[in-house]
Amino acid sequence: MPEPFDVLAALIRVDGSPGLAMAAGSLASAGVPVFPCLPGGKRPLTRRGFIDASSDAAQVAAWWARTPNANIGIPTGVASGVVVVDVDVHGPTDGRVAWERAADAGLVSGAGLLVRTPTGGTHAYFPATPGRKQRSWQAAAAGVDFRGDGGYIIAPPSQRIIDGSVKRYRIADIAAHSVGPVDAGRLRDFLDPRPVAPARPGGGTMAVDAERLAAWVSGRGEGERNRSLFWAACRLAENGTSPGEALDALSAAAHSAGLSDREITTTVRSAYRATQPFPEAQPQGRDRSEDRWCSRSEPPPIAASRRAGL
Repeated sequence: MPEPFDVLAALIRVDGSPGLAMAAGSLASAGVPVFPCLPGGKRPLTRRGFIDASSDAAQVAAWWARTPNANIGIPTGVASGVVVVDVDVHGPTDGRVAWERAADAGLVSGAGLLVRTPTGGTHAYFPATPGRKQRSWQAAAAGVDFRGDGGYIIAPPSQRIIDGSVKRYRIADIAAHSVGPVDAGRLRDFLDPRPVAPARPGGGTMAVDAERLAAWVSGRGEGERNRSLFWAACRLAENGTSPGEALDALSAAAHSAGLSDREITTTVRSAYRATQPFPEAQPQGRDRSEDRWCSRSEPPPIAASRRAGL
């Protein structure tokens, strides 16, 4: 993993670079893995996206020789040594409100760089926590995403065309205080709290409130709907709810969040597989899905028999 402060310093150096090819080469020479993305956009141009990121000077030079105006992608997390809190400003959702709340709570005080995005949002760069993976997530309702392991970010001086004008990713602020890692789990729980089962008077937990879970799922935005349904179904599975009852309890809410019947069935089945895995051996001649998964009066689509990749 590159040293986080070397990565932040390299980003500061390329912020005013006149060319994207030059900036990409400078980042690579500092040990920062990069990969080319669509000029003026975010889509990776390499076959495997951020997985192909490299700090090899020859490889980076070849990529940008083919596409000199390619935007610069940097994988986040362990691969680059930095993670990013992405504060969006899209339509009615203004992530800056959630950011201020998190700042007041002391959850984002360690940011090393603040980068202004072409759409008016902010990328807050933090050093990744050594030896600890933090997966990417989205809190769409709050207008905040976390780019960690399994994600990437578009870096300065990349550019977008917004309303016919070319606008760059530019560094807006450099930390004048102590720089440190962000606890992504705490931040997500703060911005997007999940319903929990109340404690029993004598210890343990009471049965999960399916209606409460369903209401939570119905409020999820695009990009987090499947993950939220999966999480809610897992909670019901852990508390002894049958698959059919879980599907009945969550389907209407998942529909209102924009999921199709096939997506709902596949996701709930996947949750029950993850929570209650099949034993090593099954009785001969018996279909292992019999009496087990989310069966209704009619069989689920064939595609639902595969485990959902979430």
